Amino acid sequence: MIKKPTLIVSESICRKNIAKMYSKAIASNTVLRPHFKTHQNITIGEWYREVGISKIAVSSVSMAKMFADQGWTDILIAFPFNPNEIEEIHNLANHTNLGLLVSCIDSAELASTIVKSSLDIYIKIDVGTHRTGFLPDNIGEISKALEYISSNKCLKFRGFVAHAGHTYGSSNHDEIRSIYRIGVGALLKLKKQFSVEFSDIIISWGDTPSCSIINDFEGVDEIRPGNFVFYDLMQHNINVCKPNEIALIVACPVVAKHTDRNEIVIYGGAVHLSKDSILVDGKNVFGLMVRLSNDLSWSFFEDNVYVDRISQEHGVIKVSNEIINELAIGDFIGIVPVHSCLTADLVKDFIFIA
Repeated sequence: MIKKPTLIVSESICRKNIAKMYSKAIASNTVLRPHFKTHQNITIGEWYREVGISKIAVSSVSMAKMFADQGWTDILIAFPFNPNEIEEIHNLANHTNLGLLVSCIDSAELASTIVKSSLDIYIKIDVGTHRTGFLPDNIGEISKALEYISSNKCLKFRGFVAHAGHTYGSSNHDEIRSIYRIGVGALLKLKKQFSVEFSDIIISWGDTPSCSIINDFEGVDEIRPGNFVFYDLMQHNINVCKPNEIALIVACPVVAKHTDRNEIVIYGGAVHLSKDSILVDGKNVFGLMVRLSNDLSWSFFEDNVYVDRISQEHGVIKVSNEIINELAIGDFIGIVPVHSCLTADLVKDFIFIA
């Protein structure tokens, strides 16, 4: 029996999402290296392994260790190299094919001086997100980074990595396709330029929106989407997934009713749902309410009902007379989170349903 905010995950939907993405990658002769930061869950990791996945991406050294302990042996830490964890990195590299990512010239230089175990190194390219990474036309800096990497015999340059995070802010599929086409084009140009010196360069591309709508990954050696295993309200809002492809909700108890203003209060706030929001009809919303059945399956209301505002533990939802009258204090409702990666990391407790 659940008593507090709890993640409910549909195994069947997750497996369908995994199978669909894997099939697309195979059809393009592209490796699917899923990003496990979305679920961070051993059981879900096994569902990937069952379809044939052997390479994964993670977002931290501790996450890499968690999955290495479960037998995963090819792991890319898809986050800028943190030299403070070099001892843990060396320990992992002793029994894992471990990849590190450098996203600036100073990081490449430092890695070349302190790494003493065999590691794969990837160079992060900024294809438009402007978070971190080498600009694709800054050939001088990329060349210098490769010089640093080549100076350390423990390091093997594997290729160029990009994450087009700005696709999440796209308004339509054409915009997502344009971002993909321009970004991949920049990576292919870099691959061609440096392939004489490095003959086995790979291009690794990762973001769920583009990987979900692109069907042919020609020229891309590896894709690294993560969010697609669950999807969420943000992905649905940009028409990347259908409602029946959303595999995760948060079950939240009703803790107050205010019939005078048609609002319910749930135990489910920023510490559960995060403070990520999307704009719907000119207003920020923090999740989508769904009807929760006794077997913990869920169904969507005919008219969308959104989480109107949140504080640390509280969520406030404006509902119709019909809905407020059918709910009692202690009843559970479901919330489709805006960003399932953050929500899964915050709540952590999973219940799996068929």
